[in-house]
Formats: sequence, C-alpha cells, structure tokens
Amino acid sequence: MNIVAIETATETVGVAVRTADGAEVSFTLHGRRRHAETLAPALEHLLAQVGLAPAGLQVVAVDIGPGLFTGLRVGVAAAKGLAQALGIGVVGVSSLDILGRAAAERGHRGRVLAAVDARRGEVFATVAQWGGSTEAAAGPAARPVLGPGLFSPGELARALTELGGAPILGVGDGVQRYAGVLGAVAGISCVMDALGAPPPLTLLATAMDLLEAGTAPAAPQSVVPLYMRAADATSNFARAGTT
Repeated sequence: MNIVAIETATETVGVAVRTADGAEVSFTLHGRRRHAETLAPALEHLLAQVGLAPAGLQVVAVDIGPGLFTGLRVGVAAAKGLAQALGIGVVGVSSLDILGRAAAERGHRGRVLAAVDARRGEVFATVAQWGGSTEAAAGPAARPVLGPGLFSPGELARALTELGGAPILGVGDGVQRYAGVLGAVAGISCVMDALGAPPPLTLLATAMDLLEAGTAPAAPQSVVPLYMRAADATSNFARAGTT
C-alpha cells in the first residue's frame, strides 16, 4: 500500500514514504527542533520524488511517543489532519519500540535498552529482548524485559543492575545524554554515533508489519500522544499552587 510515516518524538524530524510498487524514500533533519516548519515541505518533496499525490496515500503511520511534548503534538496533529482530510486511518507506534527494532534491523540480537531524553533530568526507557530462536515472519521479534517507564538516570541504572549483568545495547538520545551513568552498569554498551532518534523508515516498516499482521488502522480522532507525564506548563502550575 501507499504509506507515509511521520517521526517527531525527539529533536529529529523524519518523514518516510513507501509506495505500493515498492519505491521508498525518507528525509531526516537532526537537532533543529523545527518540527512544524519542516514536516509539510518534507512530505510534499518526498511524495513528488516517488510520483505520488497526497490523495494516493492509504494509511498514515506516526510515532506517538513518549518524547518531546512539542514534537509529539506537531507530529500527531499532522498525522491526524492528513488522515482526516484523506479519509484514511492511522497506525501509532511507540518511539521506544522503533528504537529497539532499529537496533535489530542493524543486526543486533539480544537485549536492547531504548531510552528517549525526557528533559528535566529524566528519560523514557524500556528494555526488550530482540531476536532469538524464533523470528517473527514479518520482522524482528521482541520480548519485554523491563517495562516502559519514566526514570531518572540513577533509577534506570539501578533497574538495569537488577537485570543481572547480561549484555545490553543502549540506543536513543537518552542513552547518549546519560552514557556516563548508564554505561557504568555492568553489561551496558552505549551506542554514541548512531540511533540517537527513531528512524522514520523503521517506523514505516513497523507499521507495515502491524498492518500485515491484522492490526486495523485507527480512526484519526482516536489517536493521542503517549506523553507518560504531565506537560511542563501543567506541572509548573501545580507546583506553584502548592507553594
């Protein structure tokens, strides 16, 4: 099918398009936090590259988080708006799942720590076992080891220590920012030169696998970001009300 993937969970902005005949293109802009200004022109450019009109899209995939509040709002709103305008559905995927799969796509088999920088001295993180004796027919298979949550670097390091020292590959900008703390845990190897953000092509591939496995695209109005904590403005207001 003709599918577009929108990735805005971190400072990186990414878009990928795949057509029904297999043409595939992607765009990524790192470190500028220009989600709103970048998405529409990037999508228009990619569609032109594969000769596809917006009306030809059949489904929209979007990273629903966790991640940066502003980025998630922009990306999810864009996905919902595009899907509503075209009368098509949306497939939402977690940023942590995308990072873990991206490590598996690059050949890693074993435990993966996926961590997204949550700011305020915290990270969103999870650990999953990727690959093994049984591979999913549609793509790499994952088994949860440490459920997704919001951690301080110290809390996450303690949770990793309790996993017994088995080798774990750490990916994501949360790992890269707190490599000094997380990398000190026995068995943890931090990837510093790649996989700082969920790749849009991995988001696209994950969404396609979900669709092929029978997952139905959601109605646009039902798709919401996975924030995993209160927005900064809300939490600041709450703190002010208690002083």
